[in-house]
Amino acid sequence: MSFFSTRGGSCVTASQAILRGIAPDGGLYVPAMFPLVSSGKISELGQMPYPKRALEILSLYLEDFSQAEISEAVHAAYSPDRFDDPAIAPLKPLDESTWVLELFHGPTLAFKDMALQLLPYLTVLSARKNGEKREVSILVATSGDTGKAALEGFRDVPGTSCTVFYPLDGVSDVQRLQMVTTGGKNTHVIAVKGNFDDAQTGVKELFASSEFAEKMDARGKVLSSANSINFGRLVPQVVYYFSSYADLLSRHVISSGSPVNFCVPTGNFGNILAAYYARQMGLPINRLICASNRNKVLTDFFASGLYSTHRVFFKTKSPSMDILVSSNLERLLFEATDRDGELVRTWMRTLKECGSYSVGDQRHDWLESIFWGGCANDIETLAEIGRRFRMDGYLMDTHTAVASSVLREYRAATNDPTPTVLVSTASPYKFARDVLAGIAGEEKTAQLDPFACSEELERLSGVPMPDQVRVLLDLPIRHTAQCEVGGMGDAVLKEFARI
Repeated sequence: MSFFSTRGGSCVTASQAILRGIAPDGGLYVPAMFPLVSSGKISELGQMPYPKRALEILSLYLEDFSQAEISEAVHAAYSPDRFDDPAIAPLKPLDESTWVLELFHGPTLAFKDMALQLLPYLTVLSARKNGEKREVSILVATSGDTGKAALEGFRDVPGTSCTVFYPLDGVSDVQRLQMVTTGGKNTHVIAVKGNFDDAQTGVKELFASSEFAEKMDARGKVLSSANSINFGRLVPQVVYYFSSYADLLSRHVISSGSPVNFCVPTGNFGNILAAYYARQMGLPINRLICASNRNKVLTDFFASGLYSTHRVFFKTKSPSMDILVSSNLERLLFEATDRDGELVRTWMRTLKECGSYSVGDQRHDWLESIFWGGCANDIETLAEIGRRFRMDGYLMDTHTAVASSVLREYRAATNDPTPTVLVSTASPYKFARDVLAGIAGEEKTAQLDPFACSEELERLSGVPMPDQVRVLLDLPIRHTAQCEVGGMGDAVLKEFARI
């Protein structure tokens, strides 16, 4: 299968799209078509272990990879020693019409592991297929979870290095410690004195800079990305939507062809875009519910058709969603315009220069027929954590609570009885202080440090604290680099010179 840029240029193979990460014109790679998966095949997935499900879906896109190569990669990525649940992405009932898809059972306790445990294998294979002898240097901007997942995935992988930029004051204590304690000879972590959008824009500018590319080439390195702008990050996420539907079928909760909704906490739009891709491939999805926090740029976009970053940026208790420029929305716009790359290019230029663009009434109506946007502020988020714990005995993190709150809002507004899968993106222990505040009140957390909050959360909830959190205090700090927003390229080169 060929891949094209959302801005109209380029035609590459799957391995080239993965290796390059972003197209030369600044666009994102998209598949030439969406392969269809029959209802019979979806039913068959229910009888397969997760790695086999991944093989079935990924093979449809990664046509220049052999079945043996993909099989070896998925079995290594989703092995029992990396995930603490044999289902890999377990589906758990919440109430009679709601299920939780838990995507946090990997090594870094966040949904990013679902793709970033696999991407290093695909990256190394892609380099080999394209005769790339230089080191593949991964650059990542993170709002909290992608960074550690990328570092863990690429740590000490031969022929690669991984550099992560995170907003200095924009991640949780656990997220920061997870990153700065990462070992490995090829990992680098740099705190940016700005917000996530600053870090993400800086990384994109480095990819677009021929001068920076020449400096990297002189050091025997070639740039690639592990953010969800890379199709190799996006396509593994498609798998778990098919997987959860297949689980519902195998448990006789729904019948073949019955529609379901997915409610997804959303920041950079990659997670919910993967659900849209699954829909285009034939998965019976009725509505995609896009849940945002106080940074509700996507909620407003789906309500009006106007995307505008002319707004205050808020730091919230769901920091992985503190984003105003949702990069993966560009891939959805490409579909909304009937794949008009020139129009997408114009909108992206307008966004960069003016801070907004409008898709017009007809395209807005089409978007509204598939997506529904809602938001929850911090007060509503903590209240939802407490409500769900009291009602269902289920402990959820702040991002999942945003989605749960928005799902209640959606059902009240639409009376839609469609069974819904709530996508849970992180362990509650990554945000223990706020989760504890949700079930016991903020006064309970006032005198406690983050790890005392974790211990108290474990005591009150009975949900075991993951070992990955328990050991953090005993790990040495390995990464202390910081940089200004305009100095990210120099910071990368300085890190490489330090080795």
